[in-house]
Amino acid sequence: MKSILILLVTAGCFLPTTAIAAEQPPNIIVLFADDLGYGDLGCFGNPTIRTPELDRMAAEGMKLTQFYSAAPVCTPSRAALMTGRLPVRSGLCSNKRRVLFPSSAGGIPENEITIAEGLKSAGYATACIGKWHLGHLPQYLPTNNGFDYYFGIPYSNDMHVVRRGDPPLPLMRDLETIEAPAFQPTLTKRYTDEAIQFITEHREQPFFLYLPYTFPHVPLFASDDFLGKSSRGLYGDVVEEIDWSVGQILQSLRELKLADNTLVIFTSDNGPWLIKDNQGGTAGLLRDGKGSTWEGGMREPTVAWWPSKIRARSVSQGLASTMDIFTTALNLAGVPIPEDRVIDGVDLQPLLFETGPSQRETVFYYRGQTLMAVRKGPFKAHLITQPAYGRGKRVTHDPPVLYHLDHDPSERFNVAQDHPDVIADIQQSIAEHKAALKPLPSQLETMLPAK
Repeated sequence: MKSILILLVTAGCFLPTTAIAAEQPPNIIVLFADDLGYGDLGCFGNPTIRTPELDRMAAEGMKLTQFYSAAPVCTPSRAALMTGRLPVRSGLCSNKRRVLFPSSAGGIPENEITIAEGLKSAGYATACIGKWHLGHLPQYLPTNNGFDYYFGIPYSNDMHVVRRGDPPLPLMRDLETIEAPAFQPTLTKRYTDEAIQFITEHREQPFFLYLPYTFPHVPLFASDDFLGKSSRGLYGDVVEEIDWSVGQILQSLRELKLADNTLVIFTSDNGPWLIKDNQGGTAGLLRDGKGSTWEGGMREPTVAWWPSKIRARSVSQGLASTMDIFTTALNLAGVPIPEDRVIDGVDLQPLLFETGPSQRETVFYYRGQTLMAVRKGPFKAHLITQPAYGRGKRVTHDPPVLYHLDHDPSERFNVAQDHPDVIADIQQSIAEHKAALKPLPSQLETMLPAK
């Protein structure tokens, strides 16, 4: 099998590269932004944030315009990406606590299978560089969940003062804290250097690189080379530095003759944190943002890049999810998909290579442990609506409200009265989903003793 690399990126850009003749399983890279909005990249319509590297990546590859995170907030969205499963199945979500904190005792359960564990079973070198947020105790960290190497912060960059006695935000290498508090202005540059070093050192063998950026989650920091340079202000500075990072990583793949054997995908964990005003991003024409199950909370700007396989300047409107990366990566590497549990991810290869339609028919929108909405085809039914964090109360809809997302991506016009058959079909899908669901106790609600 030819060597392949998968990289995750939210946006669109393009550029050709030289093929590698070496036969080995595919390399896989996932680039994962934090709180990036659907409208925050040039290739997704932003008029003032300059993202030439992501734009080039989209021009060389595929822009996915209907790609979803599995949750509208950090911990559950990352759990879904790592396991290919809805977070309600792993217990990594909660109706009481949105995410894991430094005071949390829980984390990713030992019996969950991560992408890294699956690929490691096939001889892959594996690295996580960036924000983890699936548990900070040793048993939950990347090096105990399939990764050979870890460099980054264990939770969000605003969690340096959660309660009295908590430690400052740590920067870790494997299980050791090497800096506390982490010096955030240089994190994006240091992540980039570590990623390129990992790629270079493992260029002769299959590898999986997961790079979850710390930003543009607030508080925002940029290095001196980018600070004050964007017309969008500090938020733009931060996104433009991430764009630079993506360009550096793709260029290293070209120089190492890995590009034609590399699939790169860039995306985000959830939508923009709107209550942060100018320090938060924008979902563009989509409604609402982080914390909500309106489109702006979970539809992410996404780009896939693989010069020898993905048609340049292609655009896919097929449904896809971060959970699908798990299934796609394991299939590309020839690793059997686990059969002892429900895997919610589907294989993206028909969509990426334009050999058939997307294999995903439905999207389930959870806020915590609550099913809020379901998309099936172009229609989305909201059972419950609630604005983004800090912006309003929950409303239950019986019957559900219905939107045709191809006609109305901003979710403005309720068409439920015109489509009772669609409502009935979606309600049947909900009944089948709930009948087969076995939620686990939440990992987010167990706390460490007070210090």
